[in-house]
Amino acid sequence: MKLWLLALPLLLAACVAGPSGNPSPPQPAKSVELDRYLGRWYEVARYDMRFEKGCEGVTAEYSTRPDGLIRVLNTCHQGAVDGPVKTSEGKARVVDTATNAKLKVSFFGPFWGDYWVMDRADDYSWAIVGEGSGKYLWLLTRKLPTDLEREALTARAKALGYDTAMLRPTKHF
Repeated sequence: MKLWLLALPLLLAACVAGPSGNPSPPQPAKSVELDRYLGRWYEVARYDMRFEKGCEGVTAEYSTRPDGLIRVLNTCHQGAVDGPVKTSEGKARVVDTATNAKLKVSFFGPFWGDYWVMDRADDYSWAIVGEGSGKYLWLLTRKLPTDLEREALTARAKALGYDTAMLRPTKHF
C-alpha cells in the first residue's frame, strides 16, 4: 500500500506530462452565452492525444442536463471516416461565471479537466478550445469545415500563440 501511495504522484504527473503547444496560453477572448454554445460542433483539427488516437469524423454535442450541468457527448469514427463509431459521454460545469468561457469537464469519476473557450465567432459558427497548460487545442465549427475555414481557424490559433504545426486535421465525409 505504501508503494502505491508513493507511486500515485508519479502516475498523476505522467498524465499531464507532454509537450505544450502554447507555453503561455492567453485568457479566453470573449464571454460565452451557453445557450448559443450548446449544440453540435465538428472538430476541424486538434492536438492529438491518447484518448482521440485514430479518430476521424469527430463531433461534440453539448446540451443541458436536469441537474444544471452540461451534457457532453463526443463521437468519433475509429480509424476512418466510415469506421466504427465510438462515443464518450461526460459532463461539464462552468467555473468562471463572469464569462462562462472557462469550464471543467469530466468523462470519468471525480477527475475534471479544464475546457476553455479561447475564442469564438460572434455568430458562434466557430470556436477555439484549449486550457491553461497549452497542451490541448481543438478547432471547431458548426458545420463541416471547408479548407478555407480550416486555414482561417489555424491562422487564428497561431495568432493566439499556439504551435499550429502540432495540429492534426480531422477528416470528415
